Amino acid sequence: MNSDPRWLDADQQAAWRVLVSVITRLPAALDTQMQRDSDMTHFEYFVLAVLSEAPGHRLQLSTLATEANASLSRLSHVVTRLGKRGWLRREPVTGARGSYAVLTDAGHAKVVESAPAHVDTVQRLVFDGLDDSQVRELTRLGTVLVEQIDKGIASGTGKA
Repeated sequence: MNSDPRWLDADQQAAWRVLVSVITRLPAALDTQMQRDSDMTHFEYFVLAVLSEAPGHRLQLSTLATEANASLSRLSHVVTRLGKRGWLRREPVTGARGSYAVLTDAGHAKVVESAPAHVDTVQRLVFDGLDDSQVRELTRLGTVLVEQIDKGIASGTGKA
């Protein structure tokens, strides 16, 4: 087995540095906007938004974790915090392990109230600088990257 690192070539290094800038700066900017305008983190908003789009405004925590790109542990902590604010509640799954996260009326109202400023921020930070073809390319590249990350995690090579 070759133990020499597979160094990045110049193009890969340039792409990697841009990607690191995006994955560092965009979440910070979204969190800043959400904290300022809605008194919650971007991840908390995203959890509420995913629930607002789910049938009956409810999802099993394991499904919600997958859709919110979070570990079950991280999601459980956020669900507890959002529950204390009255924005969602947990309900047991009948006849099975686990529980549902259910968006409350207050939580739905919070999503509806928060969405316009959030969408405006996303438009300004991401989409205003892209044409339609670049948006499609961003979707394609993002999908490939997520699949690659999932494959690396599944094989055990993507462990943090």
